[in-house]
Order: sequence, then structure tokens, then C-alpha cells
Amino acid sequence: MAGPYPFSEGYLNMQERRRKQRPPTRTPKGDIIKVPPEYWDDLKKMDQDNLCKNSLASLHLPEGLLIRFLKDDVLVDMGNRCLWRLKPDQREKIDHPLMELVILVYLLNVAPDLLSLEMVSANDLKDAHFFQGPHALKVAHLLERYGRDLGGFKKASENLGGELLDMADAAYRFSPLPKTPLYYLLWEGDDEFQPHLSILFDRSIERHLSADAIWGLVNLVSNKLLMSG
Repeated sequence: MAGPYPFSEGYLNMQERRRKQRPPTRTPKGDIIKVPPEYWDDLKKMDQDNLCKNSLASLHLPEGLLIRFLKDDVLVDMGNRCLWRLKPDQREKIDHPLMELVILVYLLNVAPDLLSLEMVSANDLKDAHFFQGPHALKVAHLLERYGRDLGGFKKASENLGGELLDMADAAYRFSPLPKTPLYYLLWEGDDEFQPHLSILFDRSIERHLSADAIWGLVNLVSNKLLMSG
């Protein structure tokens, strides 16, 4: 675990829960994932200048913090305990428990470490065992949608602010949070080969997020890719 704030309630009993319950494959809502209210309490008590320095967020007084999530400027409103998507002439409330939880866990756990610039797969992480069975990173829907549509994958990736990389048949670097880049590498399928998709991380992600929070972050980005296509 990256820090003292787990991604989900009952984290210490996670092994038993894994055996009994399959986690949601889509964005959790309401009773599936809940944000512990004490997370908002503890965030408000933190030294805000130091928090901004470590998380690469910025102060947005008097409400709270401003953090970048993919292409959006997101206001972490500590007074109202909610997230807002800021637009040039308005703000839009974000009613998304998974996104709220991921952002809070990142802010509460983020370490001062910089990016390692070493790409690794889930199998290379210290908690690699977590990403097995029902917790395996979900790529089937992405392959179904983009496995034979390289152009569609590129368009969806660019819609999310992805940075094109010279890897695979098409590859993009996403920045869902300032210190947690994700790399999506797609090999297009044809009559001879099945399509393949790999999701990679900067090794330093373990310093900021627990394994289940990494899983949640990937779900957020993957679902946005599907909706952007």
C-alpha cells in the first residue's frame, strides 16, 4: 500500500473479499464504492503548500485545490466535499464516486518522489499478485472496440490529450494525474494476428497509489477511451 489511506474501506480484509466477491468492471456507483468522509476531513488538515508541492496540484482559494485530470481542470472543493470540472465560463459538478476516490487517495498518499522514467507492467509492480483473476486490468472492451480500428484508437486517445509515442502500432501516454502517467500500447489485429493491448506505468506509481487504486485509475482512463471513440 502506498500510504496510510487505502483505496477502499476494509482494505485490510481485501484478501478475503477477493475470494468472495468480484469487483465491478465498470465505473462503481453509490453503494459499490463510497468515499470515506474522513478522507475529506484529513485532506483539509494537511499542510496545503506541501501538499501542492508533492502532488503538483495548485491552491485555488478559498475552495481548495486545482488538479489536472487528463484534459480537465478539476477543483477539489474541500468546503463542499465534491469535485468540479472547471470550464472557461462555468463549473460543472462531477458526480463520479470512483474519480473522487482516486483523486483523494492520490492527494492523501502522494510522495515527493519524481517520475522514474522506467516503464513497467502490472506484473513488475511489488503488488503484482493483486492484478490477477478478477482484478486483472480490463482490456477486452478496448480490444473489441479498437483492436481492428487503429484510426479510432488514435482519435479517442488524442481526444483525451494523449501524447503519441513511437511504440507498437499506436501508443499514447496519458496523464490522468500529475505523477501517474499511463501508457497504452496497441498492436492492431488482422487476418493473421489477434490484436493486443498493453497498459504500462511509471515505476514510481507505487509510491503514490495502492494496487487497488491503480486498478481504479486504469478503469477510469479505459472507460473514457471507450466513450471518446
